[in-house]
Amino acid sequence: MTNRTTSRALAAATALLALGAGAGCSTGGAAGADPQRVDVVAAFYPLQFLAERIGGDAVRVTNLAKPGAEPHDLELNPRQVGEVSDAELIVYLKGFQPAVDDAVAQNGGDRAFDVTSVQPLLDASAGGHDHEGEKGHAEESGGKDPHVWLDPTRLAGIGDQLAQRLGTADPDHAADYTARAAALRADLTTLDGEFKTGLATCQRREIVTSHAAFGYLADRYQLDQVGITGLSPDVEPSPQRLAHVIEEAKEHQATTIFFETLVSPKVAETIAGQVGAKTAVLDPIEGLAADTNGDYLSVMRTNLRTLQTALSCS
Repeated sequence: MTNRTTSRALAAATALLALGAGAGCSTGGAAGADPQRVDVVAAFYPLQFLAERIGGDAVRVTNLAKPGAEPHDLELNPRQVGEVSDAELIVYLKGFQPAVDDAVAQNGGDRAFDVTSVQPLLDASAGGHDHEGEKGHAEESGGKDPHVWLDPTRLAGIGDQLAQRLGTADPDHAADYTARAAALRADLTTLDGEFKTGLATCQRREIVTSHAAFGYLADRYQLDQVGITGLSPDVEPSPQRLAHVIEEAKEHQATTIFFETLVSPKVAETIAGQVGAKTAVLDPIEGLAADTNGDYLSVMRTNLRTLQTALSCS
């Protein structure tokens, strides 16, 4: 057993002892949960959105990633490890958050629902911009793109399967979960139609983004993503990469360089200054900002309006 595994196992044991001792006053963890509701742990915001919409008042959802925090590098505290251990259903995306993967491997058992088992992930290069004879930046970074929720139709498919898993855990409410998943699918189908119509006729189709999070959105709506960095938002781009993105942005007469709500805009601002473009927020919806009143649907619609302006869509 590695030191890392040992420390996580000790953390889990400590968390369970602490939860048992503090059950009477705790507001988190299964020890304080409502026995009439299914206790669901979601690894980050889009999965919380799904669980709450489909579960309704029959579930109690805990999001491991806090509002305003970047979820890639999440580290679990002992209480959160205990929540994973005690949850009746754990909804996560394997490969996106290593700490969650570790906790699920040790304590998840058959209670874990990996959404990549429903929607196989695209290669990181999908939706990226390549010139002939030149490797795309996302392809150089390797791996799979986890941002599957940015395609509403793929998210709807995950929701349908989540309803089945909830129905298995709570057969008395299985029909309710199926009905709510169908209602969510209708909402996501409407959203998909808005994107298709809204981005059908645009002067440009290239989006220059602070990191390559928008492959699914680009793939669905025939856009061309130019990522300043690869899949990880906290990797500093090389001078060569910056020069290449500036060249691409000038070539395609980009008027807007996009940055994100949970990541510093400095690199995007640097490129915008070189290109003579402005900056704007394009949100990958990995998590909500701490002060937002929105949800997945409203943030996606804000993204659509931002894209229509930046790409001069009619």
